[in-house]
Amino acid sequence: MTHKGLKIGAILAVSAFAAGTIAPITANTAKKTVTVGIVGTSDKELWDNINKTTQKKYNLTVKTKVFTDYNQPNKAVADGSLDLNAFQHVYFLNNWNKSNDNKVKAIGKTFITPIRLYSEKYKDVKDFKKGDSIAVPNDSTNEGRALTLLQSAGLIKIKKGVDLPTLKDIKSNKLNLKFKEVAADQGPSSLKSMNGAVINTNYAQEAKLKLNSAVYVEPINKKSKQWINVIVARKSDADKKAYKQVVKTYQSKQTKQYLKDTWGKAEIPAWDIKLK
Repeated sequence: MTHKGLKIGAILAVSAFAAGTIAPITANTAKKTVTVGIVGTSDKELWDNINKTTQKKYNLTVKTKVFTDYNQPNKAVADGSLDLNAFQHVYFLNNWNKSNDNKVKAIGKTFITPIRLYSEKYKDVKDFKKGDSIAVPNDSTNEGRALTLLQSAGLIKIKKGVDLPTLKDIKSNKLNLKFKEVAADQGPSSLKSMNGAVINTNYAQEAKLKLNSAVYVEPINKKSKQWINVIVARKSDADKKAYKQVVKTYQSKQTKQYLKDTWGKAEIPAWDIKLK
């Protein structure tokens, strides 16, 4: 081979080596983005913090898309226009899947938010008297959860084998309590005319009710599994590496501290909770 041929061969060899080494580096350092759907803005700061961590640790950007209702986030994940969502508990997810061909799947637990019984008249659940009135949410999910809470508080007894009871499923009401079904967001305002009200934590916080003023708090036990909130992905994409990185970042000591500092006992980390 001539000197000229050797020179050209050397250049080609260097070029081939460069192409072989530069391409993988470009692929590995290419930024990835995962968009998470949330309802309302109360958890946006938490997801912004998660984004900071995933960018540093995984070169992964986590964006949020805010929805105003509960009907759209699962549809968006199912049709592929959204990567993940984080707004619902297991019960809601299971019911949505039953009507939508099981298209989405929980890939990680986030937190659980106990509901509470409040009263402006009493300071203890034992103070309720015969004929007292209690407001409960009028939607099937929250009403069932409220009645289960009242049973655990010892105020009523529900028929056995009923997972999500209605007022018709009350078999024992020793105080002859009167129940009024109201829209969940009207629970706080009903306290003025009722002796008590079972109120979802988000509405209690919006009404500036102090959580420690509740006369009874929903116990966390085996039955609470269905009320744990989850991160959801499209079933066919559930094992994506980037999604697992998002879940791992969420389920961290930093998130636990954030939830404690921001919400106190309102939102309890649920990914390592032991339900007895």
